[in-house]
Amino acid sequence: MLLYLLRHADADTVAESDDARCLSEKGLAQAKKVARFCETHDLRPAQILSSPVRRAHETALLVSAHLRSELTIEKWLACGMHPETALAELRDRRKHESVMIVGHEPDFSRLVAHLLALPGDDRISVRKASLMLLDLESFRPAGACLKFSLPCRLM
Repeated sequence: MLLYLLRHADADTVAESDDARCLSEKGLAQAKKVARFCETHDLRPAQILSSPVRRAHETALLVSAHLRSELTIEKWLACGMHPETALAELRDRRKHESVMIVGHEPDFSRLVAHLLALPGDDRISVRKASLMLLDLESFRPAGACLKFSLPCRLM
């Protein structure tokens, strides 16, 4: 399975709660830029899974609408996701050739470190609106190969 990881785009800092933070103007532009990049390079995941947290959901909505990909909100992608949970959930979707998950830090750094068998998540930093691609060869620790990692500014 090809696994795309998209960290949510930039969000406003003022909101009723952290979960309610919406995308900033910069974040809206970043999400649109990622969507155009994916379209230009024919990166079309069969399914997009998003955290229910507003800033991630808004990012995923923009990308899925642009790419016309199926979007599903998944509670397990909310802040605090564990790598083992992600692997179990992704294993259930192995029928898909490619899946994009839209979520948060430090969850994504932990997941990538887990999948690449890195000694710690301090060696990975997933910036806002950055896109990573992993070839998930098996649903276990050290089961992936990094294909690319792009910050939004290079898209």
